[in-house]
Amino acid sequence: MSQEERNLVCEEVELPDAVKAQLHPVIKAFLCGSISGTCSTLLFQPLDLLKTRLQTLQPSDVGPRRVGMLSVFLKVVRTESLLGLWKGMSPSIVRCVPGVGIYFGTLYSSKQYFLRGHPPTALESVILGMGSRSVAGVCMSPITVVKTRYESGAYSYESVYAALRSIYCSEGSRGLFRGLTATLLRDAPFSGLYLMFYSQTRATVLHGADELDAALMPLVNFSCGVFAGILASLVTQPADVIKTHMQLSTVKCQCIGQVATLILKTHGLRGFFHGSVPRALRRTLMAAMAWTVYEEMMAKMGLKS
Repeated sequence: MSQEERNLVCEEVELPDAVKAQLHPVIKAFLCGSISGTCSTLLFQPLDLLKTRLQTLQPSDVGPRRVGMLSVFLKVVRTESLLGLWKGMSPSIVRCVPGVGIYFGTLYSSKQYFLRGHPPTALESVILGMGSRSVAGVCMSPITVVKTRYESGAYSYESVYAALRSIYCSEGSRGLFRGLTATLLRDAPFSGLYLMFYSQTRATVLHGADELDAALMPLVNFSCGVFAGILASLVTQPADVIKTHMQLSTVKCQCIGQVATLILKTHGLRGFFHGSVPRALRRTLMAAMAWTVYEEMMAKMGLKS
């Protein structure tokens, strides 16, 4: 038997197994996103809890002095133990693992459909990022409400399912989507701006650097992610504060304007930036890590992110 005939037989034997084992690229993107979301959520959950606590402080709790992230951190550790910093971990995992997967899966499929393999422009990055995040935000909104209430310390639920059932029974289906508009006003612009800053910065860094050592790529991806996260976090901070207040409220007819007015009267303009430090740290590091892990996993799977 000639070498050519042997190769043909090998192809006939190996091809079916390869086809069976091969996943659809969108599924691969979803899995890569889910894994990256799990890693970043486990690491940075304490920052999200501190952000929520800072945003829900009342003037009577603060007094004449300003309460910072360190003070809230020490209070949580002192009154709830070190593990108290991971309160809300269950809904965070339930939300972020599929949520980040949905985001990356939607983003990948959108890029393939609309861009046909071409690198996105700045405007295209904003649109793709906002669209993908909106899809994930709507899908995971009920879990986001539960997560915020867990982290606030003002609600006691036995489990994520019990929380969802309690909210639905007492507040109806609207309660499960409370703060959705504010969430989208926060997350969609954040993701759009983040993807734009990340893509453009990464393209600039890698321009003319074809011989860049593969070992340096994670560092490049992470650094570009940090830069993009800081800029995007600052722009979207007020929407995050409004979202938190809406999700913690049980008042049924409460719109964004009412909540914004209440925050302004109670805390002044500074109130719209409560929790900005832990949020900027968390969103920046979480997004940078998620994109770094995602890029590496997609590269190992032979896919271009």
